[in-house]
Amino acid sequence: MSKNPNLKWLILTLLLVIFLAIPGYSWMKKDNWARAQRQKSMLSPVIMVPGSSATTERFNQLVRQLNSKTATKHSVLKIKVSTKGTLSYSGAIDKDDNEPIIVVGFQNNHDGYSNIKKQAGWLDQAFYTLTQNYHFNNFKAFGHSNGGLIWTYWLEHYYSSYANEIKMKRLMTLGTPYNFSESNLKYRTQMLEDFIKNKNKLPKNLVVYSLSGGKSYESDGIVPEASVAAGKYIFQNQVKSYTAMTVTGPEADHSDLPQNEQVVRLIKHYLLEKKNKNLRPPRQANKKRQ
Repeated sequence: MSKNPNLKWLILTLLLVIFLAIPGYSWMKKDNWARAQRQKSMLSPVIMVPGSSATTERFNQLVRQLNSKTATKHSVLKIKVSTKGTLSYSGAIDKDDNEPIIVVGFQNNHDGYSNIKKQAGWLDQAFYTLTQNYHFNNFKAFGHSNGGLIWTYWLEHYYSSYANEIKMKRLMTLGTPYNFSESNLKYRTQMLEDFIKNKNKLPKNLVVYSLSGGKSYESDGIVPEASVAAGKYIFQNQVKSYTAMTVTGPEADHSDLPQNEQVVRLIKHYLLEKKNKNLRPPRQANKKRQ
């Protein structure tokens, strides 16, 4: 009596389905666990990106100032992304710290629109790794100078992959040149044009603060005030709220802004969670809500 060839193929097919289903079930179980961890997570990091030519050490003084005069201390994790996308770490997130500061810097930290696009991609590699390791469901972002440009490009091109599970609550940019060195908004750089063209991709529930330095009436010594103000053409009427503020007085020039005491107070008051808002915003900061 000859064997039924159809039965043989049926058995092989069933075995193949079972073989493929096992890793699929394992992945689904792991993914469901990660989602559950993310939903109940209390972690809400502040992720900072420095400007061009700056390293992950750029915000050391800023962090020291943030950690002074407050009972809530922020631990710091620093991530440097190489041009090949490999990540190197220093520092650590304390297990009891629900609002750590994470600084992401780049081996290629040069200026220019083409580099900003690359840096946004490297930021995304670091961000994805952070989401897998720490399972947070919300975060706040801070960018000094070109760091704000990198965040803006990332929001328009990468954030949608995370938006269903992870909320960027607030973005604060500091001395960010949305029109590079142009002081006349009649002349828009390609970068600004692209930001405006893609502004519909920005999250509607995002709160944005744009800080500029008032060393003079026209600039912070490097970035024209009009270039910072160009951010309104990107964020206004696209996000939940957009507020522009100008910091004046000592240390209001571009390179000193991250250490400026007014800026530190504004970060505490507007960017960090309510438990850290123990100081009023400085009176010298001129605020305009758009």
